[in-house]
Amino acid sequence: MQLGQYTVRLLDVGRFGLDGGAMFGVVPKPLWSKAYHPGDAVNRIPMATRLLLIEWDDRRLLVDTGNGTKLAPKLRDIYAIDATFPPLEVALTNAGILPESITDVVLTHLHFDHAGGATRFDGTNIVPTFPNARYYVQADQLAWARNPTEKDRASFFPENFEPLMDAGVLDTLEGSVHLTAELSLHPLFGHTQAMQVLLLQTDDGTLFYPADLLPTSAHVPIPYVMGYDNYPLTTIREKKHWLERATREQWIVVFEHDAFVAAGTIASTDKGYALGNPVSIEQYTPVHAEQ
Repeated sequence: MQLGQYTVRLLDVGRFGLDGGAMFGVVPKPLWSKAYHPGDAVNRIPMATRLLLIEWDDRRLLVDTGNGTKLAPKLRDIYAIDATFPPLEVALTNAGILPESITDVVLTHLHFDHAGGATRFDGTNIVPTFPNARYYVQADQLAWARNPTEKDRASFFPENFEPLMDAGVLDTLEGSVHLTAELSLHPLFGHTQAMQVLLLQTDDGTLFYPADLLPTSAHVPIPYVMGYDNYPLTTIREKKHWLERATREQWIVVFEHDAFVAAGTIASTDKGYALGNPVSIEQYTPVHAEQ
């Protein structure tokens, strides 16, 4: 997809599973199972790791990095990591994108399913996956990840971000910032402290990457808020603000974790906000490795 000077692609680089009840909070299972997926034998629903790649001039920006390859076997089993998907750097190379060509990596937040691929094990040490890139995260999110609460401690793994600090490639941001005149990042505070969402606004249209504010298209209705969110009432306020703008201005919204719908517009109905029209964005889905 071309938006002004920006070439936009999606990279579908993995599948994993999370508890359906946790993903939909107070929404009863008969409702969320109909809206998204009924879950497997242990109530896990399929989650995608759909990353965003934006290219312009001599810049190549990647938004989020998926689960990565460093999870212990026990955690890979708990989260039903699909081993048939290749590692992120291999998936990129197969798509004709050398990891060395990535110039910027935006980490929406530091939960393992968003920042796990930011670093890799090189056989001796854990190092940045993208050696020529600057990484960006909100300073408040980094501080939170280093001192999380009992509620969300299991979502943060220092090996996903501390090696970036050690290598001097992690830039911490304070509040809303513009990377270019059209490309901006904005912190939110419902899911975790200072998760940042991305907005690309051009004369050809606007693209919104809301990360875990709207992890799937089934989370568009206001009450559909994750049990994982630290401050669900804050999430509700943030959803109202961003969904109103997305609906009024007909933004293209990318659903990072939706295993079935990659992107779409938002509609206002007599029952509230809902998925509007699906939108097709060029999407690279890697050929699965042999099991």
